[in-house]
Amino acid sequence: MEHERRSDVDAFPRAPTQEQWEAMSEEERARVVESLPNEVTWEEMPMPEGDLHTEGRRHAWEALRGYFQRSRRVYVSAELPIYYPGERRFAPDLLVVLDVEPHERGKWVVSHEGKGLDWVMELHVGGDREKAAEDNVRRYARLGIPEYFIYDRARERLEAYRLPSPDAREYVPMEPSRGGYSSEILGLDLRLKGTKLRFWAGNALLLEPEEMIARLKVQLEWMQRRADEVSQQLAEEVRQRDEEARRFAEEVRRREEESERRLAELQRELERLKARGP
Repeated sequence: MEHERRSDVDAFPRAPTQEQWEAMSEEERARVVESLPNEVTWEEMPMPEGDLHTEGRRHAWEALRGYFQRSRRVYVSAELPIYYPGERRFAPDLLVVLDVEPHERGKWVVSHEGKGLDWVMELHVGGDREKAAEDNVRRYARLGIPEYFIYDRARERLEAYRLPSPDAREYVPMEPSRGGYSSEILGLDLRLKGTKLRFWAGNALLLEPEEMIARLKVQLEWMQRRADEVSQQLAEEVRQRDEEARRFAEEVRRREEESERRLAELQRELERLKARGP
């Protein structure tokens, strides 16, 4: 039975070893990358675990992606098929690779991309995934992935592991700090807040899209009220200036009429003086 399971695993597509890759031409490498599937079979993945798993992954993915889009070149993905040289493929719940172009991909082939994953997180809800988590602690360390986080949503528990050095191939559990863990790779703190996993950059909480939309809505409403107030102030200023201009025009007209009246009186007085003669 064990032999059959091993044979089944070996039957799944794998990337060539690094030695084989280096011996290939560019055309051969392109064909290999093209031939590797963009999906992972159900036999290779844990069974779906409902909204707790899906929503937890989505919130984390959106927070990380939104943050790094504004700060640096970082690729963030979820359940992407990963091909390490000569290794069985896998698809972690969430992954991050630093300093690469964040364009859309159907898979990550380490030899083709030129580097492996920098950060991985798995979300667990059911019991079957616990064993997978334990297996991944050994597997991801052996592959040289610097940091591995486990978010157990059913128990609202967070675990974190780190390679103590670039050459190490065995994880060391991270020590919690301020109720969470600090990721050197991400430059972020991860903590559980209520029923959610949240990310902090220093003291600033990374907002999820819904929160950003709500905050922008409040700002927009404030700006609209401020714009209305400014518009009303300008309208009042225009009204006052119009009133001042009207009063000024009336004063000018009154003075013109007074000047014309005085001029007419002087002309009549002059004519009387002329009529009387010397």
